[in-house]
Amino acid sequence: MVDAKAPEGPIEERWARRRFEAKLVNPANRRAHTVIVVGTGLAGGAAGATLAEQGYRVLQFCYQDSPRRAHSIAAQGGINAAKNYRNDGDSVRRLFYDTVKGGDFRARESNVHRLAEVSVEIIDQCVAQGVPFAREYGGLLDTRSFGGVQVSRTFYARGQTGQQLLLGAYQALSRGIAAGSVEMRPRTEMLDLIVVDGRARGIVARDLVTGRIDTHLADAVVLATGGYGNVFHLSTNAKNSNATAIWRAHRRGALFANPCFTQIHPTCVPRSGDHQSKLTLMSESLRNDGRIWVPSQAGDTRAPADIPEDERDYYLERMYPSFGNLVPRDIASRAAKNVCDEGRGVGPGGQGVYLDFADALARLGRETVEARYGNLFEMYQRITDEDPYRVPMRIYPAIHYTMGGLWVDYDLATTIPGLFAIGEANFSDHGANRLGASALMQGLADGYFVLPATLADFLARHPHDEVPRDHPAVTDAVSEVTDRLYLLLSNNGDRSPESFHRELGELLWDTCGMSRSETGLRKALERIPELRAEFWRRVRVPGGGKSLNQSLEKANRVADYLELAELMCLDALHRAESCGGHFREESQTPDGEAARRDGEFTYAAAWEFTGPGSAPVLHREALEFSHVHPTQRSYA
Repeated sequence: MVDAKAPEGPIEERWARRRFEAKLVNPANRRAHTVIVVGTGLAGGAAGATLAEQGYRVLQFCYQDSPRRAHSIAAQGGINAAKNYRNDGDSVRRLFYDTVKGGDFRARESNVHRLAEVSVEIIDQCVAQGVPFAREYGGLLDTRSFGGVQVSRTFYARGQTGQQLLLGAYQALSRGIAAGSVEMRPRTEMLDLIVVDGRARGIVARDLVTGRIDTHLADAVVLATGGYGNVFHLSTNAKNSNATAIWRAHRRGALFANPCFTQIHPTCVPRSGDHQSKLTLMSESLRNDGRIWVPSQAGDTRAPADIPEDERDYYLERMYPSFGNLVPRDIASRAAKNVCDEGRGVGPGGQGVYLDFADALARLGRETVEARYGNLFEMYQRITDEDPYRVPMRIYPAIHYTMGGLWVDYDLATTIPGLFAIGEANFSDHGANRLGASALMQGLADGYFVLPATLADFLARHPHDEVPRDHPAVTDAVSEVTDRLYLLLSNNGDRSPESFHRELGELLWDTCGMSRSETGLRKALERIPELRAEFWRRVRVPGGGKSLNQSLEKANRVADYLELAELMCLDALHRAESCGGHFREESQTPDGEAARRDGEFTYAAAWEFTGPGSAPVLHREALEFSHVHPTQRSYA
């Protein structure tokens, strides 16, 4: 694989050069172009609003009842930007360096540098929209630190940053809706991609309230549908977050890159039992002032207040003195797992570590801590019935974000002409581990600044004819969707979709989660096809297809998970190195750190779907590092 759109020359000039070389669409001609945007999170909402403002006709879809309920609203901690308001040595260059290093040298340099450049524009855009970022006493925007960096570059709105940023994008999108340039379709789920003469020209979607199947045609399609973390069943994602849009695009010819690169977030409320259907995230920002520790001795079940200071192990501060509790997420997560595996975990089942604010409360006072984290503390107390002002929080790693996604070039275009993927739906910017507070940055960069420039270039260079609704490619796509739904509804088995999802998630967590081994992955690759065959034989979906039917929605998504999971394990098996969130037990340093194999695996793995029951084909995109040279990551 070669990214033909990546510009040459000095890295600081590449994005400016690409924008200048891109062809433009005359403002008077933009009204003649229709663009479909699937998803209304930060990436999708920003893209829809910006394209509408530029004059395009936008058809926008979300499965929620309102665009403002997209999962971006759940992001808590902040958004990175190289503004250097603290004058602590930050710069575009340093943000670029931290992101490439934090991604364990598996991200593209050109993309990451563009992200760092655009970050400073994002903050100005959001402030102009009225996003209420926290401010210092002097009136400047406040910042705090996140994992993997030694500067303070994360802008935040208390513990509600995602919500406030999403409301900013939603306001801009609402302007387009009111003006008639955005046609909003809520409670509608994309179920397939329409490809005509090799080009993406529309989608097949189901109205989730009435069950109606419709086709929607356009000149280009943009997927902003988030990640696929819910394939693990238990994750920090909203329950309805799913992989169907990108997976159906993959089946239509879009390559899927690095599917095994999934991120484990170290700061999650531990599971309380087998009854749980999802997990809750505590913002990484808590690691600014909270100290992480476990008892020094295995089997110590005393209450935290009864364990004296000299019998506590602040293991991140001990192992990584330069970064302490703010090491990157993959390192913090593995360290937590290791101390729990040693028998020093706390809470039910020993699956937890303490996040303690006693020192911060003594140093800063309750009022200051409450101003910074009050809503997070309140949320934790409601979930656990424990007061974190009095006793330490208990946290444990959980599936959170997916660095894999549809392969895109520098223009965010997939391998299907006319199909673009933005935000978490693509793979391009984070490598093998996403640094904290970079997801919101990437989503808004793609939506507000990158896609509007590159999509215009595509439309200007690729004239098209109108697609009739009775075109064979359109009717065939509709038939495939309706046949699949009919098969699910008429199966009349004896197992619920949820039971299959739970079994698949536990298998993936055990074999392709925080650590992977060849033995475990081969076991999963044997079991997943069996489970998939059992699903189609035994799944039972009550109700019908002509009305609201959440069991049908669930079954349809689980069917896609059962295919995606196999590709994830295959990708993890082929990548016989430890890298970022991908930790292979056979590839580690003597002190238990990840051991990359740069000579063999410095590439993005892009997989091609070759048909049901056929082995996918691997394509490799070589990654070149001329500005940040790969070295063994050290945060000591």
